[in-house]
Amino acid sequence: MDEALDRWPELPFARWEDTQATLHMWCQVVGKVKLKLTPFLNEWWNVAFFVTARGMTTGLIPYGRGAFQVDFDFMNHSLAILTDAGVSEVTALGPRSVAEFYRDFMARLKAAGIDVAIDPVPTEVPAPVPFDVDHTHASYDADSVNRFWRILLQTDLALQRFRSSFVGKSSPIHFFWGSFDLAYTRFSGRPAPKPEGAPHFFQLAEDQENIAFGFWPGNANMAGTRLGEPAFYSYIYPAPGGYSRATVHPAGAHFNAALGEFILPYGDVRQAASPNDHLLTFFQSAYQVAADLAGWDRPALERQAG
Repeated sequence: MDEALDRWPELPFARWEDTQATLHMWCQVVGKVKLKLTPFLNEWWNVAFFVTARGMTTGLIPYGRGAFQVDFDFMNHSLAILTDAGVSEVTALGPRSVAEFYRDFMARLKAAGIDVAIDPVPTEVPAPVPFDVDHTHASYDADSVNRFWRILLQTDLALQRFRSSFVGKSSPIHFFWGSFDLAYTRFSGRPAPKPEGAPHFFQLAEDQENIAFGFWPGNANMAGTRLGEPAFYSYIYPAPGGYSRATVHPAGAHFNAALGEFILPYGDVRQAASPNDHLLTFFQSAYQVAADLAGWDRPALERQAG
């Protein structure tokens, strides 16, 4: 197998749609625990997960005088609750309902000495079903989950290179379990008007001018818009005049009016002679177009990479 294609595996959304929906809800269960226990950071940076060499982690979550973390291992397909007191609660990941996962995870937290209650209603999804009664989502295709993690890993590595040239405020590279995407965001340093009619959490997340970049598997967002294929994205908030008509490179990148974002299909990157360079071209082009149209002070915000 070609090395580049092996590192950027094939993963049509239809192949793992049921598994994605189940894993999405599992991540929300774990994520809501982090939301409940961590102090707030601007743009909700405190709630996100981080890609690891084996899967994803919550990172440190404070509890009492200590801390714990929750790790998804997408190589051995297990979930571990690890505390600074040396407690380790590990469970295998396999086909089971969200309701069963929810009950088991909360019980394992309590066994590890962590007593926490969360809102069992999912967020950022159309027609949410509470975790404790969700017996519909119960799929887990281990191979597809492993492929998804490998895509996240390669995207994270590419974003690490991309972010090195920006000296203004920027986010970590992190995975948002609500929208189920890996994201990185740059800020101009100027405030932005709160999006009218948006949920409170979204207004807090979009209170500054920003340009976002990331990877999304194609699942439906909270408005019910479904791309149906994996893709890389970039958008600016608030969008300046002419943004939707701009040209972004490489070929294949296009503006999706329903999403209000520029999209580059994952398949284009996977099949490119140099997937990393192809993806970095998209991120850099999307940034330059958005920043120039919005009048960002680029000389003050950028430096030569490396």
